Amino acid sequence: MQKGNIGVTTENIFPIIKKFLYSDHEIFLRELVSNAVDATQKLKTYASKGDFKGEMGDLTVKVNVGKETITISDRGIGMTAEEIDKYINQIAFSGANDFLDKYKEDANAIIGHFGLGFYSAFMVAKKVEIVTKSYQEGAQAVKWTCDGSPEFTLENIEKEDRGTDIILYIDDDCKEFLEESRISTLLNKYCRFLPIPVAFGKKKDWKDGKQVETDEDNVINDSEPLWTKKPMELKDEDYKKFYRDLYPMADEPLFWIHLNVDYPFNLTGVLYFPKIKSNIELQKNKIQLYCNQVFVTDSVEGIVPDFLTLLHGVIDSPDIPLNVSRSYLQSDSNVKKISTYITKKVSDRLQSIFKNDRKDFEGKWDDLKIFIHYGMLTQEDFYEKANKFALMKDTDGNYYTYEEYKTLIKDNQTDKDGNLIYLYSNNLDEQYSYIEAAKNKGYNVLLMDGQLDVALVSMLEQKLEKCRFTRVDSDVVDRLIAKDEPKGDELAPEKKDILSSVFRSQLPQMKKVEFNVEAQAMGENATPIMITQSEYMRRMKEMANIQAGMSFYGEMSDMFNVVLNSDHKLVKQVLNDTNEACSAELLPIETSIATLNFEQSELKKKQEGKKYDEIPQAEKDALSDVEKKIAEEKGKKDAVLGKYAGGNKVIRQLVDLALLQNNMLKGEALNNFIKRSIELI
Repeated sequence: MQKGNIGVTTENIFPIIKKFLYSDHEIFLRELVSNAVDATQKLKTYASKGDFKGEMGDLTVKVNVGKETITISDRGIGMTAEEIDKYINQIAFSGANDFLDKYKEDANAIIGHFGLGFYSAFMVAKKVEIVTKSYQEGAQAVKWTCDGSPEFTLENIEKEDRGTDIILYIDDDCKEFLEESRISTLLNKYCRFLPIPVAFGKKKDWKDGKQVETDEDNVINDSEPLWTKKPMELKDEDYKKFYRDLYPMADEPLFWIHLNVDYPFNLTGVLYFPKIKSNIELQKNKIQLYCNQVFVTDSVEGIVPDFLTLLHGVIDSPDIPLNVSRSYLQSDSNVKKISTYITKKVSDRLQSIFKNDRKDFEGKWDDLKIFIHYGMLTQEDFYEKANKFALMKDTDGNYYTYEEYKTLIKDNQTDKDGNLIYLYSNNLDEQYSYIEAAKNKGYNVLLMDGQLDVALVSMLEQKLEKCRFTRVDSDVVDRLIAKDEPKGDELAPEKKDILSSVFRSQLPQMKKVEFNVEAQAMGENATPIMITQSEYMRRMKEMANIQAGMSFYGEMSDMFNVVLNSDHKLVKQVLNDTNEACSAELLPIETSIATLNFEQSELKKKQEGKKYDEIPQAEKDALSDVEKKIAEEKGKKDAVLGKYAGGNKVIRQLVDLALLQNNMLKGEALNNFIKRSIELI
């Protein structure tokens, strides 16, 4: 028997391994099963080259759980005593202090540098035994034992078959790993697609009302997963079945992309476009990253462009090390190439589907657009490719490329300054009357109701030349696209003032909502009253919900314009009725306002051309006094008009109809509107 110390320069190595080596203790199973698979694959390679001439027999790697132990067994190449000394006993550190300094923040990285996968066993085991026999003819079987200190024993033993058994005596604080269900879950996570069969115990059958073991190995992995096969060998159903295996609860994918490249790096995999139902973030981290069929991570930021982390599927690349750290990913040139390649592959595939079967592409667009819009917003090079196949959908359900849509609207939707105006709606039902008004004018209206469309609109205004996006309810139809067209007869200012005042008096007081009332000639067939919201302010508030640094817009009040159609017979009737009912009471007030306005004008003339501090205080006080009296008289006028308006059911009804159309009439006000409607009928 040989005794000795493992070749490290400090006794701190095992506590370091236990504490820092991996972020998850569970990784030990991945490492040890992967080592067993590697040993088995090496044997197959030797046999194919004629370096091993014996019978290979059953090459299944076996994992068994006992009362206190976990055993991982293989029938691979095994090890001699010399190889144990070389690969297990000598850990090549220049010095433990260097190790501590370099890796205490990111100890995962040491595996990639020093091949310490085997030592992950000591994260869960108080003692580890290696029982091994080399495939070489006449080899002596040996047993290596270590209890987590630098001391080990190595002795010759009898072992009939080649290969290696790793026996872990599980530590008291890691007993969870002696539960069958725990090991089964880990094998399914890390070893599900390993290239050599991996068996966990025996299959079980139901017999006499209970489960009993059979003689058949319970193989837990698919050693030839779909992405390792050639696309020409596979049917659509094969891809769909693999997707169902990966994501049992998911809807059928929209389509998929089979990746297969061997230069300038190795990469295989299948990426699926899933049907997205709701929040983007909930769908991330569904791509599984493998290295030679060994699961590495499902957090693939850095390898896959950010917008494609919404995809599902599998990527396998031996060029990405098994122990991925974020800092490694950010600096590795292969990873950057892989990211670029995947972006190109995805855009090429989308372009090809669009070209070859546009009808199918259009049918999937509503599910697909979130990926494409996210990519266009976050990655410049993807926008350059995607703007050829990205679609716009109008409110009638027709689809257009950006170029096609520009051609469609340029004759009728160009304003007097030469800007192309893209009208859009984000809710067909709520904005129905606005959409109809625009369509009656000969305009086309886009439907932009996606999660990212607020940001997309702002980006497209930057990308597409001389254009502006305007929501269809942001103004009355005649002002949506400003043209040099003759307008109807406008009312005199004093009449506009009366109309504005009576309607303003009946608008509700709402928290963080402000109304501006104006009268405009819109034609006798247009709606008598409309509520619109400024495109700029509304968009800023919407952007505040999704973009950091814009929260001050979110705190501002909503600003609405109430536009009265002075050509409509109901509005004309309100004006006439108001004049008749209020003229006697208003006459002295208006006379007083006219006199005060004249005084104000004369005082201002005297102050023209003077600096503020050159004006005598008496004149300043006189002007201030006149302005105060004007405000008081206007207040009296508004009170008279407001009192009248409160008893005028037509005014009240028109205001409520406009509020109802904009989903702003609720509670008691809605109840009163219904009662009044019945009375009027």
